[in-house]
Amino acid sequence: MGKLKTHKATAKRFRITKNKKVIQRTCGQNHFNARESGNVTRSKRRDHEISKSYQKTIKILTNTL
Repeated sequence: MGKLKTHKATAKRFRITKNKKVIQRTCGQNHFNARESGNVTRSKRRDHEISKSYQKTIKILTNTL
């Protein structure tokens, strides 16, 4: 069986940390943020970890399994 190619769109959207966690930017940061509350605005600044059920799939697509 040949090598798997890296899925470039997935590789650009997710980051794998040193502890093998999958991190993603918070969505919805581009516009319409003036109507959001302060708590929502602050939480959008932080990245968040992907759920365990998706982590294996993302690691396969980014060839970091």
